[in-house]
Amino acid sequence: MDSSNPSKYSIEFFPPRSEVGESKLDTVHAELGKLNPDFFSVTYGAGGSTKSGTQQIVLRYQAAGSRCAPHLSFGGSNEEELRQILQVYIDAGIKRLVALRGDMPSGVGAAVQHSYANELVEFIRAETGDHFHIDVACYPETHPESNSYASDVSFFKDKVDAGANSAITQYFYNPDAYFRFVDYCQAAGIDIPIVPGIMPITNYANLARFSASCGAQIPRWLNKRLTGFGDDKEGLRRFGIDVVTELCEDLLQGGAPGLHFYSMNLSQAVTQIWTNLDLGNRPQRELL
Repeated sequence: MDSSNPSKYSIEFFPPRSEVGESKLDTVHAELGKLNPDFFSVTYGAGGSTKSGTQQIVLRYQAAGSRCAPHLSFGGSNEEELRQILQVYIDAGIKRLVALRGDMPSGVGAAVQHSYANELVEFIRAETGDHFHIDVACYPETHPESNSYASDVSFFKDKVDAGANSAITQYFYNPDAYFRFVDYCQAAGIDIPIVPGIMPITNYANLARFSASCGAQIPRWLNKRLTGFGDDKEGLRRFGIDVVTELCEDLLQGGAPGLHFYSMNLSQAVTQIWTNLDLGNRPQRELL
């Protein structure tokens, strides 16, 4: 298995649910494409709810010259459906996937054969060998459903042992949480690159809602500063860009192997942070 293809600097989209949204995303993709990221990932939706949209966007942007990494999960799909999807991606020249557990759609229950991401990684490897570089998810502040820190890392190791090449973290704003997590993972025998997931701060209400649902922590000092901006959206945006730029710099200086930006289908904040960090000219760190 080839683990020499590091994640470096990448950007995530989600499939829009309307033609207007698709048109806006095309504009955002064109803008962010100027940054020449290592790849664009495209999410799958709970229970595979946007899987057709994921495939359409991935194939369109891949054909336009971008390197794309579609998200994939067992949520709502059987093995034959996944075989067909994998073949479509192979035929399109796609070399990378993000393999996730995915939530089960309502009413599926035991009808779905697999539910854990390690089983999906095993399935992809069994069906396609080493064709795909496989990214998986991990959680420096633990998954919201996790029983303990140790069990969370154990689940992560299952995905690595199944054949994952690298991992992308849930977003966070405490760099120590990331570095301690990496140390813990290395002690547990996990040696793949662990790339920090980065969420730009542009809207406090949205950030608070996302964080509450996914278990990401907003440090108390940051929460107080953000709420203090009130209706000053531009002031919050500028402050958020400074905070996230500093976070990214600390992570890269501390040895993080790359950055993965959750764009929320917006270009301005990612572009500004990317430019602040001079990622286009920054030397890549050699990875294990």
